[in-house]
Amino acid sequence: MKRTRRKFSSKFKTKVVLEALKERSTLQELASKFEIHANQITTWKKEFLENASKTFEVKNEKDESKVENDKLYSKIGQLQVEIDFLKQVLGK
Repeated sequence: MKRTRRKFSSKFKTKVVLEALKERSTLQELASKFEIHANQITTWKKEFLENASKTFEVKNEKDESKVENDKLYSKIGQLQVEIDFLKQVLGK
């Protein structure tokens, strides 16, 4: 009989990785506690550490995109005012 593949949420993965980083228990103890293989914990831990720096970079990107959006909205507003003005002038 074929087993279905289990899917783990990001919250669960984070919980396991943080437990592994605390190093209060061995990988084998954590694996039996969370009912997953020790290699999976190691993989998640490695992936977490590689991508940890992205947590703080996202805020800067959001700020930059907000500034860019503000510029675009002001340009749209300016063009709308010009269009309205030209409609009035040409409408007479």
